[in-house]
Amino acid sequence: MRWHYQSVDGKNSGVGVLDKAVKILAALEAGPQSLSELVASTGIARPTAHRLAVALEHHRLVSRDFSGRFVLGARSSELAAAAGEDKLLAVASPALTALRDATGESAQLYRRQGDLRICVATAERLTGLRDSVPVGTVLTMQAGSAAQILLAWQEADKLHRSLVNAKFTAANLSAVRRRGWAQSVGEREAGVASVSAPVRGPNNKVIAAVSISGPIERLSRQPGRIHAAAVVATAARLTEHLLKSSK
Repeated sequence: MRWHYQSVDGKNSGVGVLDKAVKILAALEAGPQSLSELVASTGIARPTAHRLAVALEHHRLVSRDFSGRFVLGARSSELAAAAGEDKLLAVASPALTALRDATGESAQLYRRQGDLRICVATAERLTGLRDSVPVGTVLTMQAGSAAQILLAWQEADKLHRSLVNAKFTAANLSAVRRRGWAQSVGEREAGVASVSAPVRGPNNKVIAAVSISGPIERLSRQPGRIHAAAVVATAARLTEHLLKSSK
């Protein structure tokens, strides 16, 4: 759900507290923000910004990450799903199933929430050794190809903080941006390799990561050479669907 704090003619609604609350939600779309960052990005006075952010947290529209920064809360996703607006999830299942069948590996879709990433859709390999990541699984943003994708296009001033204790570097993410996909070998879990690519929204912002994962023995230590094309194509199809449905 995308939060707009002004009407189409650029005017506020006339309900000041509501305009400011939605302005805070809109600011958090860019990622986690401390109170000081929130004040700077919204122009709202610090006491008011704090009071509104805490109130939004009470209603689960805002949450906190491990560093205490404000992030969008789970309620926004729940409202989007209830309103039938989550167009990505509506098409994710068949796309992931096709990707699984094409690669022979489990396929997942991840979204970022603060300092974490969440598996929101999956299509698991039906037989044999597989990497199982059930829907709802919460994973770190410090390891794995999906984490690389969800961080690679982040603003430079915030990227340094995100790389603290990460198993990849800024140089790794620069390479991800150049080629348009990421791979990992044993980063998230010993013996597991993965390949991921970005799904973008209408504003070209990376909103999710499509991944396949499985044992290194099958995917090799260069899994991108084998599966990057299929993963990138799936991510591109999902992006195209979102762009069409937004018109």
